[in-house]
Amino acid sequence: MSETAENTDIFLWANNTDGVKKDLRVELFLFNKNYTVYSTNFSQDLVNQIKPLFLYDMINYVNLGAGTGLSVRDFEYSDAEDDVLLRTDLSNVGRAETIIHLIEKERSDMEEFSEADHEFKRIKGIVAKFTDPANQKTFYAVKQVQSSQSLRASSSWEFREGKFESFKAEFGFKVPSDNQVLIVEGDIFVFNQSKFERLFNYDYKKQLLADKKVEEIESKFKLSFPEGMDLQMLVRDRKKVVNKLQKIEIGEVSQEQALEYADDMKLELMTDEAGSIIIMDGNDLDTFVGLINEDYITSHVTGKRYEIKTKRLLDDSDGGEPPRG
Repeated sequence: MSETAENTDIFLWANNTDGVKKDLRVELFLFNKNYTVYSTNFSQDLVNQIKPLFLYDMINYVNLGAGTGLSVRDFEYSDAEDDVLLRTDLSNVGRAETIIHLIEKERSDMEEFSEADHEFKRIKGIVAKFTDPANQKTFYAVKQVQSSQSLRASSSWEFREGKFESFKAEFGFKVPSDNQVLIVEGDIFVFNQSKFERLFNYDYKKQLLADKKVEEIESKFKLSFPEGMDLQMLVRDRKKVVNKLQKIEIGEVSQEQALEYADDMKLELMTDEAGSIIIMDGNDLDTFVGLINEDYITSHVTGKRYEIKTKRLLDDSDGGEPPRG
């Protein structure tokens, strides 16, 4: 990896943080599958568990690695290996960047988590924010939350003072003990690649191809977006579209054909005065991508319109038979 001045020196960070770890302030946040972030309350006696669970082993791993050949490599160009810590820019991972922005800039508007209003089964991740009171520098440890690890009062018991009793809390859950994700300033350090990818729906190889397809679309279609939004931003937030772009051949359907196709299918696809296709949100994007991928048909038997979920080209020019079943 070619280090730049902007990259965090993880070995220096671990060494410095080890010296102040007992003084760090801790806050906990939860985020759900839609990446809505909630603040939380917790009793102070949990601090003695939070720091070992979220921080101490991470520091120890890096400090030990400094003496055993641990290397740092860019996530986008490497795979997880022994003695390799993966790193990427926070700006590359939109959902992670959004979570940090909400915590740092929109805390006053954030709701406090409650089981009655937000349901723990919808929670995807937990974030521990650490602040050094001496200089107000912050960093974040993030872990995946699995609903299968939660305990419900209606179906759980607790063992107290030598006997089983009914579980008295609304719910409980087991915090993963493994190191997963660390965010320091503009850097994300990936200790567990698969969990990092699931936490933030980040698949770089797919996204890289999708980015190239976006460039092709922008070169062949005239599109209009609300102020402050562009095609790249919308695509990165639509996993369905990212997956679909992996197979689309851009250019087989022209802009004029797409608009005529939309009219035939009675789909709402508007244009502005300059003739640009208006994409207001993710739903419009889904429709547009579906049109250039020819995802809609009208049945010649019933006249009904359908969206095709999977396609297989039927070409009898080589004498092949259509698929059965």
